[in-house]
Amino acid sequence: MHEVIIIGSGPAGLSAAIYTSRGGAKTLVLGCNPKVAGEYVIDNYFGFPEPILGKDLIARGIRQAEKFGATIKCEKVVAIHQQEKFFEVKTTTNLYSSQTIILATGVSRIRPGIKNLKEYEGKGVSYCVSCDGYFFKNQKVMVVGEGAFAANQALELLEYTPFVSLCTQGKDLNIPENFLEKLKKHNIEILQEKIESLEGKETLEKVNFSNGQSQEVAGLFIAMGEASSLDFAYSLGLITKGNFIEADCEQKTNIPGVFAAGDCVGRFLQISVAVGEGAIAGKSALTYLKNKK
Repeated sequence: MHEVIIIGSGPAGLSAAIYTSRGGAKTLVLGCNPKVAGEYVIDNYFGFPEPILGKDLIARGIRQAEKFGATIKCEKVVAIHQQEKFFEVKTTTNLYSSQTIILATGVSRIRPGIKNLKEYEGKGVSYCVSCDGYFFKNQKVMVVGEGAFAANQALELLEYTPFVSLCTQGKDLNIPENFLEKLKKHNIEILQEKIESLEGKETLEKVNFSNGQSQEVAGLFIAMGEASSLDFAYSLGLITKGNFIEADCEQKTNIPGVFAAGDCVGRFLQISVAVGEGAIAGKSALTYLKNKK
């Protein structure tokens, strides 16, 4: 059991980890290769009169967080669920539990490129299995996505229906072997076609592929790329506004014990702001833990 699990290893996540670990909380950071950690020149960050590369700034943040005792692992998170007294975090390789969660994954939702997708949102199209899977009991459903996140969504749908398939939307399959074995075990068909459009009178009835073929489905669950803050927000029941998570001035969300910082809350999308919000989220998490004792 961790006291704090931070999803995202960018400026907001690492800043939060520095504060929580320095404050004595058992802290785990999960995330790989944040967008800023590349050959990206930063020359407007306070205290650096000479430009610094994004990868070098992140490397410094990692060393600093680890110095105070934070554990940082390059693992992709595919699901977060709230249990009665803790939060459960599932990655492609492990299952963790924590008393608090800090979301710092930025904004990276990938759209699948389906012509009339928006027309069927809420009418068969969903972005959250734990929210909407119940409405498709024993019906044909399909998950759109090519990676571990999509595979996990497909497996979670088995709680509601045995009629599950997965479509990579024409992308190359990028699912770890352990997930592929589970999909095969449960007879979940994997299609590598591209869905061009959706069809149905009042609600979704079938998907039309670019090769001219169609398949009947009542539910279509979008899970492209890696899970984003919005995906976690849906499953946890967080209030969102557009593509962003609602968080107050203390980075608290509407769910006690869940905090959000950085680009995922949609303020001024700058590294300096992300670092500041991460620090606030870390402090708020420590206060929450103290008050629980």
